[in-house]
Amino acid sequence: MVEVSSHLQGILDTLPNKPGCYLMKDAEGQVIYVGKAINLRNRVRSYFHSGQDQDLKTHQLVQRIRDIEWIVVGSELEALILEMNLIKKHRPRYNIRLKDDKRYPYIKVHWADPFPKVTVTRQMVRDGSRYFGPYTSVWAVHQTLDVLRRIFPYLTCDRVITGKDERPCLYYDIKLCSGPCIGAVDQASYRQMISDLCEFLEGRTAAIVERLRSEMEQAAEELRFERAAALRDQIFAIERVVEKQKVISNDQIDSDVIAIARDNGEACVQVFFIRAGKLIGREYFILEGAMGEPDKEVIEEFIKQFYAEAASIPQQVLLPQEVEEAQIISQWLHNRRGGQKVELIVPRNGPPHELLQLATENAVETLRALKAQWEADTNRQSQALAELQQALGLAHPPNRIECYDISNTQGTAAVGSMVVFEQGVPRKSLYRRFNIQTVSGPDDFASMEEVLTRRFRRYQAAQQEREAPGAKLDPAFALLPDLLIVDGGKGQLSRAVSVLRAFELQDKVPVIGLAKQQEEIFRPAHKESLMLSRHSQALFLIQRIRDEAHRFAITAHRNRRGKAGLVSRLDAVPGIGPARRKALLKKFGSIEAIQQASLEELMSVQGINEETAMALKTMLD
Repeated sequence: MVEVSSHLQGILDTLPNKPGCYLMKDAEGQVIYVGKAINLRNRVRSYFHSGQDQDLKTHQLVQRIRDIEWIVVGSELEALILEMNLIKKHRPRYNIRLKDDKRYPYIKVHWADPFPKVTVTRQMVRDGSRYFGPYTSVWAVHQTLDVLRRIFPYLTCDRVITGKDERPCLYYDIKLCSGPCIGAVDQASYRQMISDLCEFLEGRTAAIVERLRSEMEQAAEELRFERAAALRDQIFAIERVVEKQKVISNDQIDSDVIAIARDNGEACVQVFFIRAGKLIGREYFILEGAMGEPDKEVIEEFIKQFYAEAASIPQQVLLPQEVEEAQIISQWLHNRRGGQKVELIVPRNGPPHELLQLATENAVETLRALKAQWEADTNRQSQALAELQQALGLAHPPNRIECYDISNTQGTAAVGSMVVFEQGVPRKSLYRRFNIQTVSGPDDFASMEEVLTRRFRRYQAAQQEREAPGAKLDPAFALLPDLLIVDGGKGQLSRAVSVLRAFELQDKVPVIGLAKQQEEIFRPAHKESLMLSRHSQALFLIQRIRDEAHRFAITAHRNRRGKAGLVSRLDAVPGIGPARRKALLKKFGSIEAIQQASLEELMSVQGINEETAMALKTMLD
């Protein structure tokens, strides 16, 4: 059980047994996590009783909680809606959330106006307009509107439309406006065209083409050949766009297909939009705060946040796996769709499953392209290094940056990681792992000191070997970093400084500590921490380096645990000696059986108390 302050304990003791939302706050009063519960008392208290069952992210969250606010609601559905609104408002760092420094763009059709215009907006307002989106790229939205305007020449000017103007604007002459200002089209015909545009955006083109073809034939019969030619060109333009849309199914069902790709803590969700059996578009979204979270939770949070902002809800949402809150989410989507049924489906075979696989492939490729784009964007990297140089007062840009992190479970199988970035780009061939050898128990400070000592000892050895003929130096250790980052605050920084002094490198290697809580930078001989601008490229770079060191350390730690044999794995669990190990194996027979056993079954073994049983569950997971 986690130790809690008297203030927190008072809150935990008075929590109601009712549905609602809870907001967890840090020492600065910032909301760092928002959650919901059917029973507030049971859910919130579970954070402080989970012990060793907690994952790393939850453990870090609990360590930072200083206050808890809760709000009672009438039902689980109300809790779901309130939770989404609170996450959107506070953007807590420990919640999974859509990455949207700016709001996503929508296409807005001003339907309430007598002669509706079509514009781009970043906010949906209840003003009688029709909205389409969200889209991830405003550039792509404008490209779409360029195409639409050639098919449906809507007006863009701010004139008061009377139909009696003497002359139209240039756009009428180049066929990008239908000319309602001069009466070239009446209000009914103009609104019909805008209605067709809306249908087109929804992927429903067959009825439009059929009606336009009928109007074209009638115009030809009436010898209105200019009108017939204009309708013919409009039909051809629609068909040229539509023929690029892939036919997915003969069923006239609207579906969204959601797939996910993960890579080193990044999460990319791809959405395919199927309307009337055709693939009419796709969008990708990047999520923050997803590191360490299972796919199903990332997908679940995406569904809630995406459809809270989506302009339309389809009949079906195809998912790669089941989500725990499927029933309550379906109920919420049912309400969002105006009382029409919405199904969450996990296709197992056939065309829907193949479509899901295609969406997954696209998500993987999108994420790969985005990461490659970062690595190829030398201007942004140069800007980040220049900003970092200025902020830290360095003599030169830190072209080689090394970052170190420690990972362990209750002090066992401890591993230190070293990652190297050169010119703002990861050099994975220079990454190194250190199995902690001299530290017993969960002492991250001493572990960091050991890792850095071994690193600079190898640097010294490389300098001595440099003079030897035919020497092959390890490039990971032969050079000094332009900046050394330790993952942690003042404690980790002081250990790093002491190591540098021991090797007489304190004047050659700049060092900083990066604390996770507020992304504070600690520097030697500075009492106050340094806070970089939230939108600076320098902050983005050091966050990325720190996250990479953290990922690499966790991976190394898991690999070290996984390579241990059956007996050594049990020996690695605190509180398990030869007698208890023998008793466990006698009762359960295998490591797999011990893994699957409940806490109560483990505690039935002589000598195994609750704390040891929870340690077993954590270490053998």
